Amino acid sequence: MPYDLAPTNRRDFLRVLGAAGLSWSLWGGMGCSSAPAVDLRKFQGIFPIVQTPYTDDNKIAFDELEKEVKFLDKTGVHGIVWPQRASEYQFLTFDERIEGAELIVRANKGLSPAVVIGVQGPDTETAVKYARHAEKLQPDAIIALPTRDAGEFDLDEVFEYYKAIGKVCGLPMFVQTTGNMSVEFVLKMAKEVPTLLFVKDEAGNSISRIKEFNADGEGRVTVFTGAHGRNLPDEMSLGLAGNMPASGWVDLYVKVWNFWKEGKVNEALDMFSKAMLFVTQAGVYGFPLLNYALHLRGVFTNWSVRRPEAKPLDEDAMKEIRRVHDFVKPHFVV
Repeated sequence: MPYDLAPTNRRDFLRVLGAAGLSWSLWGGMGCSSAPAVDLRKFQGIFPIVQTPYTDDNKIAFDELEKEVKFLDKTGVHGIVWPQRASEYQFLTFDERIEGAELIVRANKGLSPAVVIGVQGPDTETAVKYARHAEKLQPDAIIALPTRDAGEFDLDEVFEYYKAIGKVCGLPMFVQTTGNMSVEFVLKMAKEVPTLLFVKDEAGNSISRIKEFNADGEGRVTVFTGAHGRNLPDEMSLGLAGNMPASGWVDLYVKVWNFWKEGKVNEALDMFSKAMLFVTQAGVYGFPLLNYALHLRGVFTNWSVRRPEAKPLDEDAMKEIRRVHDFVKPHFVV
């Protein structure tokens, strides 16, 4: 067999299997029945957060949500994720999230990206309901934030929350870190929650934390990051598995990823600098910019958001955003 089958830890073993085009029921193969089968080739690259479009009367524009899935596939992304922070998950009703998750999975049938469905909730009971629904839909994975976005958590409660999700859904799970969720804490959870294979790490300095995860001799958790990919080249140099940015200029991130993997470092850095123009503006204009970018791409009819503290874009803001859009437009794929 033309593959080195002497890996030193679980992560290396999975990479060997992925290279061979195989998958492994991680814990079923070790005597545990709750195991997901994982092909790591599905979990590498740029996995944008699908943003939520709204109608003029503040309902979800499900037709545009489907259009966004098709748009993202054309940009060459490796996966899609919904609903998370950039999707405004906190401001979606239970029924909207159920319908949206079903639409995302259905719309992606026959397309290339992996699908990751968010199952976090304001409490464990609600998150478990979302997880059970995801189990029926069978996306490629699930992801969950804690019961709230940030802060100092009671980590024992957080642990029980993720154990409850993993118990009812056998799909591979991303834990999204925030607040005081340390690397040590995530690795501890991974020992007891068989489905916890991935982390979207946003709870501190990404570079130092990736090094901490890499130092884990057992390779229990594969690391993705978010934060608009602000440190993407540095993170990729440390072996990052992927990033989950916003969708409006995702083509640029895909090019950064592909150039880097091809060894074209200068081209990757050049494309990264163009993506950062939007990221800088996102720090000023907030969530409305994210949806306005998709409006400029012809995906969303409007750029409204539900977040109550979001300041609407004025004419000056839209002018500056259009300036950046027009400057980088030659590098868009779609």
